[in-house]
Amino acid sequence: MSDQRVIIEMGMGNDQYGQDYIKAAARAIEDAIRHSALPLFQSIDLSTDEMRVQVTIGVQDPDAVDVAALAEKLPRGHATVRAVEGGLNVTNPETGGTIVIATAAVEAFLPAQSRWRLRT
Repeated sequence: MSDQRVIIEMGMGNDQYGQDYIKAAARAIEDAIRHSALPLFQSIDLSTDEMRVQVTIGVQDPDAVDVAALAEKLPRGHATVRAVEGGLNVTNPETGGTIVIATAAVEAFLPAQSRWRLRT
């Protein structure tokens, strides 16, 4: 039986002074999950351990993101994180400093349930 996406949240994070892609990505993930709750687990007979969490991070330098370290910090489910090209770097012309901006999509999937009535 395949799993079904039950939630998707988006977030944005930045590092204004350190040009740290990991810090910006972590803040984007935190921004996304800060706005969500999963009361579903109080209503169904499933543990959060059965949830698969898939995170996509958009930054200008995906290779600079430690996706394993970010996955370890997610509080629920079995998480995977991937970094793709996206986000934004904004350079201050007066100082040369760069603000790193990351975006995140956090998706949660559960095993399909026979009693669910989902639209197709």
